[in-house]
Amino acid sequence: MSTKSAQSDSANPSKAVFGSLQAAGLTLDLAYQGISQPEWASLFTKADQIGLKGQITELLTGGLVNTSEHRPALHTTLRDLNKNPMLYKGNDVMPAIAEVWQRMEGLCNKWVGVTDLIHIGIGGSDFGPRLAVQALAHSANKSNRGLRVHFVANVDSAELSHALERAQANSTRVLIVTKSFGTAETLMNARAVLNWFKTKNLTSSQIQNSLFAITSNVQAAKDFGIQAEHIFPFWDWVGGRYSLLSSVGISIALGYGSDVFTSIQKGASKIDENLQKIDFKTNPIFIHAAISLWNLNVMKFGSLAVIPYASALSRFPAFLQQLWMESNGKSVDKDGNKIKLSTCPVIFGEPGTNSQHSFFQMLHQGTEVIPVDFIVVKSGMGQDRNFQDSLLANALAQASVLAFGKSKAELKSENVDQELINHKVMPGNRPSMILSLTKLDPSTLGQLVAFYEASVILQGLMLNINSFDQWGVELGKKTAVNVLQSIKNINESKFDSSTTNQIATYRKLNP
Repeated sequence: MSTKSAQSDSANPSKAVFGSLQAAGLTLDLAYQGISQPEWASLFTKADQIGLKGQITELLTGGLVNTSEHRPALHTTLRDLNKNPMLYKGNDVMPAIAEVWQRMEGLCNKWVGVTDLIHIGIGGSDFGPRLAVQALAHSANKSNRGLRVHFVANVDSAELSHALERAQANSTRVLIVTKSFGTAETLMNARAVLNWFKTKNLTSSQIQNSLFAITSNVQAAKDFGIQAEHIFPFWDWVGGRYSLLSSVGISIALGYGSDVFTSIQKGASKIDENLQKIDFKTNPIFIHAAISLWNLNVMKFGSLAVIPYASALSRFPAFLQQLWMESNGKSVDKDGNKIKLSTCPVIFGEPGTNSQHSFFQMLHQGTEVIPVDFIVVKSGMGQDRNFQDSLLANALAQASVLAFGKSKAELKSENVDQELINHKVMPGNRPSMILSLTKLDPSTLGQLVAFYEASVILQGLMLNINSFDQWGVELGKKTAVNVLQSIKNINESKFDSSTTNQIATYRKLNP
């Protein structure tokens, strides 16, 4: 787009082709994307050539889309409140899912007198629930159950200590959330909480009644000492980063009520329904995915800033980092062949307007062009309308300035000091999208999460990569076990010279 011609909709190809596209309570505005009609036509043609419609159908009907682990990706089934049958290995998984829903509701109804909930998990067992609990803390459409929810993820005693300082031991419950029930950080934190209970003089029976597990490894949870009726399963066909609406999200239901959790499910399901309406030219999920890949591979923009203009969504960029970069941060295709395209941008972000006073300088005048996804909430952001007006004004202003900038000629016409003109030039032509939520409530939160889930998965399909495995996470975790054993003198493994020297220095400081 040019700073002159892009001021009018008729000269802006994206606006002329699409305008604003709607999916449930979300609206995607593409006014500041400079993709021409012929270029869009090539993207639609490419989608047809690779059989994208058929691939989406395969995903939604239980095909083995996780090719390296020979599993389907059935996360959309977790929010199918219509309970449509879904077969996996010849069995319908829906009855087991419905049973977990019923048990979750039952637990919500019988937790009386509980003051604190400590949710221990990391990665997909933390990002989604933490996002949701924070995002809905000030929602007008959620019930206040008076339960303090504390999240502990990092293997860092500071985070755990902060939670324990605020919790009341006799009325605290603990959720140990780990798919494998072997995650080192989670189990270390869980054992520390057990010791804390003991220092508070709780009996073995009281401690046992306080512990709950969310896992696909039920036997390991039992071996840890958790009662069978306190174990809520989820399944190997749910990737951790797609697991928010499985039992992993039970802290949302316990904190705000099972009806709030159901509303999130309903919102996500609306996006799933939209994904099934596979008219690429009008589907905002496909358009978002296609633009993201276009900016990454054609325009060579290697990063993406995600800026929610709502403090309640401050954890959303972190949630997206895992969802997007763990899913699509791959270098080989489904067949194990080296891929020539870039598969994933570097995702970063902070809430607006805070971020305007940190890295927006680079967004506007830096040498690297970084596209922006602006997320705005159009209503219901508090009792004082002035704050909501200001948030929206700032978001729209930033998007406009990124697009149109300020030229030397415009600065001269404003009688700017000649010595400052070059410093004040804004190059413009920096693409952004605006994703609007009608309001921030449980339903639209579910829609927002599902929208980006679907966009990331569509990008993976178009790139022919597997968005559902994460082998890159595993080697570092295994190596850390060997390093820890060496630090503790349990086992002397051979490492590179730098690691060996670091271990030796650490031992000297901590004899």
